[in-house]
Amino acid sequence: MPGNDFDRSILDSLSEGVFTVDKDWKISSFNRSAEEITGISRQDALGQICSDVLHSRLCERRCPIREALTKGSPIKDQRCYFVDIEGERIPISVSAATLINNAGNIIGGVETFRDISELEALRNALHRQNSLTSRSPAMQQVLDLVPVLAGNPTSVLIFGETGTGKEIIARAIHQHGPRADKPFIAINCGALPENLLESELFGYKKGAFTGADRDKPGRLSQARDGTLFLDEIGEISPAMQIRLLRVLQEREFEPLSSTKPEPFKARVIAASHRDLKQMVDEDLFRQDLYYRLVVFRLDIPPLRERREDIPALAAQLLARANARMEQNIAGIDPRAMEALQRYDWPGNIRQLENVIERAVVLCHNAWITPEQLPSELQTFPEASDRHPSPAAQIRRQAEAEAILSALKENGFNRKATAAHLGMHPTTLYRKIKAWELI
Repeated sequence: MPGNDFDRSILDSLSEGVFTVDKDWKISSFNRSAEEITGISRQDALGQICSDVLHSRLCERRCPIREALTKGSPIKDQRCYFVDIEGERIPISVSAATLINNAGNIIGGVETFRDISELEALRNALHRQNSLTSRSPAMQQVLDLVPVLAGNPTSVLIFGETGTGKEIIARAIHQHGPRADKPFIAINCGALPENLLESELFGYKKGAFTGADRDKPGRLSQARDGTLFLDEIGEISPAMQIRLLRVLQEREFEPLSSTKPEPFKARVIAASHRDLKQMVDEDLFRQDLYYRLVVFRLDIPPLRERREDIPALAAQLLARANARMEQNIAGIDPRAMEALQRYDWPGNIRQLENVIERAVVLCHNAWITPEQLPSELQTFPEASDRHPSPAAQIRRQAEAEAILSALKENGFNRKATAAHLGMHPTTLYRKIKAWELI
């Protein structure tokens, strides 16, 4: 084992943290960079079990030295986190190998690690920047409006199916505008019964009801000069619609059991998976509140209509899952990626995130394969079946003719045509473009 002054001087000259362990997993050497990165002195580390010093989940789940012993080859650049002496999680890149003496016997292991905090910060910044790009024309059209809306205090209504990322868009609008350093307060209006939603939104004064032994500010108060995001706004009751309309009209509100109005200065962004205009037409949502909320409307296309974005989204979600679960999955193999791109994703990005996380849990190799995907994603057609069958071609031709006929009937007004066909406008746009109908 490295132990003399010469060995120590070599190890201390390295910028990477280095430690060695004996066959009982006790630390036998600990260089100066290891001290600096971990905040743990050499004196305190020597003789301790390595997992007790590093406090990394990697120690429990996939110890690099143990893996090197099992595979009989070095482990290189596994990314994980350890907890330093102050309790802070530090991202590191780890390599490991076995130590063998002149007789060929294993006498322990060596592990090197380097602090990649700056690299992770840059990576996260790039992810935040890249999250506002898309290869889908319909989605890119939405993203192009984010900086425009960010600089304007107008109300925005975001429409999209569950799991399409409506809150992500709302946060992007907030973060790209002058309110970025102010609070972003979100509440899911469909997740709470009316009485709880009322107290959560408006807050209450001491004694407002049994158990209210102190004042509690609501989300309207917490938002202050920032942004209030009302998710699933279409689920609120008629009575709550009236109360919310008054807040937006008067720009003030009263907490429960209070007679003193408080100012409301926040910007409002609302979202719904239901078409509020249709709800207005069916007398399920107040028209005056609708027009207060929908100064500008954004329609988020479902994931099945932006399949070209799936590889980039999957890569981002994999990187996030790797970091959270302290894994080092290199990527998704082409067959698995094909399965992801062929699936219709009724749960949209949220479902994709769950599928990626499940695959990371099940994956014991460098790449995610179809075997780690749910059964409904694992059905692969034979190569000869990947071209449309005659029956499928006939169905597509019939649909194209029906769309073209509806376009002509509606004077080539795409919005009216989509309503006529009962089709989402972005779906109609995609099919018109794909089949070159105009």
